[in-house]
Amino acid sequence: MKLYALSVLYKTGDNKATRLISAHELSSFGYFQKSSVKEFMNFSSKIIVERTLASSRSSVKEQEYICHVYVNSNNVGAVLIADHEYPQRVAHTLLNKVIEEFEKKIDKKYWSISKEDEIRLPEVELLLTKYQNPKEADAMTKINADLDETKIILHNTIEAVLQRGEKIDDLVEKSEGLSLQSKTFYKTARKTNSCCVIL
Repeated sequence: MKLYALSVLYKTGDNKATRLISAHELSSFGYFQKSSVKEFMNFSSKIIVERTLASSRSSVKEQEYICHVYVNSNNVGAVLIADHEYPQRVAHTLLNKVIEEFEKKIDKKYWSISKEDEIRLPEVELLLTKYQNPKEADAMTKINADLDETKIILHNTIEAVLQRGEKIDDLVEKSEGLSLQSKTFYKTARKTNSCCVIL
């Protein structure tokens, strides 16, 4: 998974976009390729924001890259260029964060009068670096990964108990945590639905 570019643009009423801030991670390209790749990514970002309606999101495939874009209701747009493996939800979380930082720290009067890449906002570079590893950067992704591990561990634990020769029926009968009513319900359900297994 790889992120290549993160840009913030402002879209005027005539649907022209100005790139105000951009950050790139082009170490995987050769020295002589970097400037051309950067130009193409900046060009693509501008075109995509100009074609995206306010208050909408999209992801656009371009060769081996995906351009994730979000233009908010203030016509501030953010574009993230990533490879195909990068999780779409995490990409859009990053776009939200970068626009939020931009609107919080850059006065609105500069949005329409600034030239290409004239505004400095170090957080854009930092976010591009931080989000290179989506599991570390995004709390929800990290939580989901932890939950997946928990499910696997839990599943293995139940299988291990059953492999020792114990039966679910015996475990239910011995359980002090289940009320008499729950145990009766379980036994009735087992007899009625002998084709089904209740855990």
